[in-house]
Amino acid sequence: MAKKESSLDRVLGRIESLDAINLTNLAQKLARERAYLETVFNTALEGILVVDEDGVVQYANESGQSMIGLNENDLGASILWRLIPGLRDSLGLKEGEPLRDSISSRELELTYPEQRYVRIYFLPFKEPVGDEDKQFVVMLSDITSEKITKEETIESEKIASILLLAAGVAHELGNPLNSLTIHLQLMERQLKKLEATPASEKLGNSLDVCRGEVERLDGIIKNFLEAIRPQDPDFQVLDLSLVLEEVLEVVGSELNDRGISVEVEVVTEAPIVRADRNQMKQVFFNLIKNAMEAMQPGGSLKIVSRSDEERIYLRFGDSGGGIRKSDLSRVFQPYHTTKREGSGLGLMIVQRIIRGHGGQVGIDSQEGIGTVVTLELPKRNRKLRMLEG
Repeated sequence: MAKKESSLDRVLGRIESLDAINLTNLAQKLARERAYLETVFNTALEGILVVDEDGVVQYANESGQSMIGLNENDLGASILWRLIPGLRDSLGLKEGEPLRDSISSRELELTYPEQRYVRIYFLPFKEPVGDEDKQFVVMLSDITSEKITKEETIESEKIASILLLAAGVAHELGNPLNSLTIHLQLMERQLKKLEATPASEKLGNSLDVCRGEVERLDGIIKNFLEAIRPQDPDFQVLDLSLVLEEVLEVVGSELNDRGISVEVEVVTEAPIVRADRNQMKQVFFNLIKNAMEAMQPGGSLKIVSRSDEERIYLRFGDSGGGIRKSDLSRVFQPYHTTKREGSGLGLMIVQRIIRGHGGQVGIDSQEGIGTVVTLELPKRNRKLRMLEG
């Protein structure tokens, strides 16, 4: 259905033929339209910014100016990366690199002009306006009180049911696993009584594989239960690249079966942090599993580690189908999943663990291109500030 043409559109269509009086009337009407729209935007509680691809703030409503400490006189000159330190690194942008055409979501702590937590969405315009550079709408929502109230509600109402579910699943899986362990032990004893032959040696190797897989399943169940319970991390100095290697070794056969290539790149120094080894293994396992399930056979997973003066950044980028815009804000909610057999708990567990380590989780996604999940963690020599939830 074609958009209905307004009287203002009709006047603008013949602007070259207007005389001085009509031009004055048009200018006054445009001023009224602008004032009306300014009032609408300034009524919104959310911050609304428009930035170009270099992060220069071209427009900000009153809420946006208040949240990031921006003066109206600085519009067109102030750069968003300076107003919100850490945002550019969180988005994975190098100095001078333009914003990408992807929908991005971040949760960050601001310390100026006052301490608060904000949720930030980057939404690219469909097309550049006129001869201007590509522009992006940036939505800022103050979620400080939400972290105290909403997440406590989730804790009390949903996590209890998750614990009950997990306990039931662990019990139901534990019984057959115990039975498998017992029968594998019996088979191993019988095998030792047989004469050593190439066939018996091959059977022994198969038994070792089966026993290892049973132990791995048992470990997954235990890690799952530990991850969803609010436990304090057992901090130790870790090289996350070594922990990642351990996880990739465990899931290596499944990655090979799917024909998925994995590239790991450490851009700067080794990612040394103070963290709980088992919990970080659970985080990596969940993210890699999500990436595998999002990709078709033959896909690629790239994991990049880099750092700045205070934080370590780990980016998990897959070549899957991406996340729909309508789903992006709900990916951390318990039970929310777009997969037929998904539990909707994986990213919730990831966010819980990373927040327990004083970090944040960010997601960038573009439909048909893929998804990048960014983990931000404090360096080992930086004092942790634990986040609620």
